[in-house]
Amino acid sequence: MSEFDLFETHIPARLDRLPWSRWHWFIVVALGATWILDGLEVTLAGSLGAMLTHRETLGLSQAQVGAGGSFYLAGAVLGALLFGYGTDLWGRKKLFFLTVGVYLSATAATAFSWDFASYAVFRFLTGAGIGGEYAAINSAIDELIPARLRGRVNLIINSTFWLGAALGAVATTIVLDPRIFPPWLGWRCAFGIGAVLGLVVLVFRQWVPESPRWLMTHGRQVEAEAVVREVEQKAAAGQPLEKISSDPVRIRLQHRTGLPEIWNAIARQHLRRSVLGLVLMITQAFFYNAIFFTYALVLQKFYGVDATRVGIYLLPFALGNVLGPVLIGHCFDTIGRKPMIAATYALSGVALAITGLLFHAGLLTAQTQTVCWSVTFFFASAAASSAYLTVSEVFPLEIRALAIAIFYAFGTLAGGVGAPLLFGWMIGTGSRETLLAGYLFAAILMGIGALAELLLGVKAERQSLESVAAPLSAVERQ
Repeated sequence: MSEFDLFETHIPARLDRLPWSRWHWFIVVALGATWILDGLEVTLAGSLGAMLTHRETLGLSQAQVGAGGSFYLAGAVLGALLFGYGTDLWGRKKLFFLTVGVYLSATAATAFSWDFASYAVFRFLTGAGIGGEYAAINSAIDELIPARLRGRVNLIINSTFWLGAALGAVATTIVLDPRIFPPWLGWRCAFGIGAVLGLVVLVFRQWVPESPRWLMTHGRQVEAEAVVREVEQKAAAGQPLEKISSDPVRIRLQHRTGLPEIWNAIARQHLRRSVLGLVLMITQAFFYNAIFFTYALVLQKFYGVDATRVGIYLLPFALGNVLGPVLIGHCFDTIGRKPMIAATYALSGVALAITGLLFHAGLLTAQTQTVCWSVTFFFASAAASSAYLTVSEVFPLEIRALAIAIFYAFGTLAGGVGAPLLFGWMIGTGSRETLLAGYLFAAILMGIGALAELLLGVKAERQSLESVAAPLSAVERQ
């Protein structure tokens, strides 16, 4: 077929009408494992931060600990851009394996770091693998999950980051216990855990199909139809499916989307959505990375918590982050995207401002500080997940992964890469006034995110992806 041939398909409608099934649960588990890995990595780095300042480990300074988080995020930025483009070009499934392979190799190498330079390089490469995962996985989630459930499922899958965080918190209490592992060995074993889990993820991934939506726009209709038929058989389990009442999508075959077309879609056709995505990603990235990457340093510096016990304090924090999307995620599909996204951003900012003021006044202990953070991130977790949901569903199919990568990359670069280093320096000063200023700045940014959603938000709840943003290759009926 030539690139100008047309065909009509009901593939999007057939995927959206499917009842929730065991097959969908499998997809949730197989793809959600990505965020478990990311949560594990970030938690290990955060929990190990104080330990890595000890002479018998790597002997890092507090600023270098913060810089390690920045290198990880910088790698995630580059990985997202490179692998995001590859995801749209070569498909979601191929990139699943490549990105996990990069992550697995790099996190294993981190366990053998010998100084700050080697640690920084390996953290950069680990971040590159995880950054690539964001684009591939978020694309696949939205393209495989029925429209009526897309919001809550996306948020819940993103919240599995915190299951990884909880796993990392438990793991660090064991591997950092000098009665079990000597300090020079325990932190190395901690990073080895990520490599082992990466192997498990590779096994799950082999059964996740390529996105039929991606296949249909790349001249592979036969494969797309075969995948959908198989999914229908598994999801319906012999029961009749709802009839399709909508018109088929009319597609002009287009195997490759050129850079001028990508630029036009992001910077002109969907400019308002681009501004929205950028603001949401920047504000949540600064908010999260500023606090979480320096979590252990705050507990140690201001409350005297021993480095080996930081993981215990991370458990309730992780629980709050998981419960947010799980308990209120359905509201993003029922009440709607705009009111829920704006509310969670605003409430996150208010809660952090209150926490910062209480911290500055010396009214908190290590335990109550953790409670305050847990409440704050109950809302912030849903807010951050909704940022990824927004950028993954409001752009056309052909550039979905790249759009996710671009906004994740620029958002993280502008709002996240410098945040751990900045807050690491603030904590190093020992000044509560300085740290309060940082907390208030992060809170204001979340307020800006809420305002942007109210002004520019897109009504995407319970609508097909093709209705929210028509494919670039779609042809209108005459």
